[in-house]
Amino acid sequence: MELNETIKLMNSKDYKDRFRAEYYQLKIRYEKLHKMVVKYEAEKLKFTPSCTLELLKEQKSHMGRYLYCLEVRAEIEEIEL
Repeated sequence: MELNETIKLMNSKDYKDRFRAEYYQLKIRYEKLHKMVVKYEAEKLKFTPSCTLELLKEQKSHMGRYLYCLEVRAEIEEIEL
């Protein structure tokens, strides 16, 4: 799934669809950041980031915890992801 594929869900009147959009968008961004961090650590990035590896890892950590919270909430509210 790509970010642009979440637009319909994001604009839905159903809160469960909007919740799914939020989750999918975060997951897409998290996975892209994860790939970047792995390449950064392996010294295989094709560009030089303007921020430190540590900062990117901290951001990734926060995003991972947010994903976890959304997944727990989805279970509680019976929202299929």
